[in-house]
Amino acid sequence: MRVRLLVATACALLVPVAVPAPATAAPARTGAAETPCPRVAVSTSAPSRPPRPSPPPAVAEDRVVGGPALAASGLVIPAGARSAPAVTATSWLVADLDTGQVLGACGPHEYATPASVQKLLLAAAVLPRLDPERVVTVTGEDLDIEPGSSAVGLVPGGRYRVETVWLGLLLQSGNEAANVLARLGGGQAGRAGGVRAMNQLAQRLGARQTHAVTPSGLDGPGQFTSAYDLALIARVCFADPAFRRYALTETHQIPAQRQPRANGFQIQNENQLIYRYPGALGGKTGFTDLARHTYVGAAERDGRRLVVTLLGAESRPARGWEQGTALLDWGFALPRDAAVGRLVEPGELDESTSDPPPRPVPPVADARPAAASGSARNGLAGALPAAAAVAGVGVLLALAMRRARASRRRRGRA
Repeated sequence: MRVRLLVATACALLVPVAVPAPATAAPARTGAAETPCPRVAVSTSAPSRPPRPSPPPAVAEDRVVGGPALAASGLVIPAGARSAPAVTATSWLVADLDTGQVLGACGPHEYATPASVQKLLLAAAVLPRLDPERVVTVTGEDLDIEPGSSAVGLVPGGRYRVETVWLGLLLQSGNEAANVLARLGGGQAGRAGGVRAMNQLAQRLGARQTHAVTPSGLDGPGQFTSAYDLALIARVCFADPAFRRYALTETHQIPAQRQPRANGFQIQNENQLIYRYPGALGGKTGFTDLARHTYVGAAERDGRRLVVTLLGAESRPARGWEQGTALLDWGFALPRDAAVGRLVEPGELDESTSDPPPRPVPPVADARPAAASGSARNGLAGALPAAAAVAGVGVLLALAMRRARASRRRRGRA
């Protein structure tokens, strides 16, 4: 699989003339040039970002979900609004949880990788299905997560209440907790069924640019989301009283286990928003080497509840949650009727036919770096001429084999 991926990468790199120019997003106003998003310069000492995976082919109707202004790949804010704060995130969105109004955004429909904010989609899809008092036994397969990635510390054979597993997921971003909950929520289909439920819910919500491959948000080929989609998902989560309670929980005691013997311990909520931002409602942090820092946070002020989503951020000069608070402050300062679009309602975009045509499936990632704007790119317009493909296959295969032997596995946190 790695060799095939590198061959495809080599083809893309060596034959650039076959790649069409990326489609340009519709401007927020007819005939108007797009406004670049205000960005904070990242220090040259910051860790380099791995090559961004190629997103699925752009679908024009998906980019205008919520309103035509949201098709912009740059900044879109209400007319007359003060300038949005500069952040390092490559895309973001601020919306009203109750009215669904989108107050402002930067590239809201640009594809990005989610990291652990994907656990919100797991919660939205599975939390209503599971009894929080149910006791579940953790299996060895549940602990099959990437070495060095985020974990709660559940032990194989340990017995835990489902509520404890949810708290491990949302407070400590436990990837093994995500596997447990996806397995339970997937019924007889197990973890795969849980991921399928996540994708089915995303489509029902109108989150057409979201495709889950792992329940935890650990990177997987073809896994994407967008700032707009995350707001749709977050809106469902914050409508659930159990989720709101979990998201604001500061600490929880993981019980000791007799067989196998394991001591109990306390976990703390990693989301600094709940400790440091007045009116905080909670949210979710995320990070992998590929996705960089991702964040979803919500807060209430003067009877108004706003949510912020951001993707592709760096932790310097401000961490993800701090960038989120700057955007929340900006949103709360806007008039209540200010809007550039809206969050669609669940089921609103459902096809009228019982068997809608399949949507494009996100492809396996390639190694082409993204443009500075982070815009989505189309794939090859068509197959390469057969003669050119045959002539170059030996060279490409040799290059791919060398790269495969030299490559090292990256660790993700999620």
